Amino acid sequence: MEKIDKKYVDFSVMAGTYKTRLTKKFSNRPQWNKPEPGDVLSNLPGTIIQIKVKVGEKVESGQLLLIHEAMKMLNRVVAPVSGVVTDINVNVGDKIGKNHLMIKIVENEK
Repeated sequence: MEKIDKKYVDFSVMAGTYKTRLTKKFSNRPQWNKPEPGDVLSNLPGTIIQIKVKVGEKVESGQLLLIHEAMKMLNRVVAPVSGVVTDINVNVGDKIGKNHLMIKIVENEK
């Protein structure tokens, strides 16, 4: 079980308890939040080449949403779920970083 204070953390491994000092970099890192099923995040930094959908458009799981160039390769980004596109947070030519929220899809209710 972990106990977290401002400088140290205790953790247990195979019935042994260890204490380690947290670095400033670790303490100041952005907190990770689990994305929603319809969030389309970039896996690599790159450039948006083409956008194939519009806000309000209905999409099916697996449908092509956009083309993302990363490391000189064109990557086809497809819809992870069926639903309606509610947000497009990129434009053609945008240079984006890893884990950038490119498109948000609200799932169809089942």
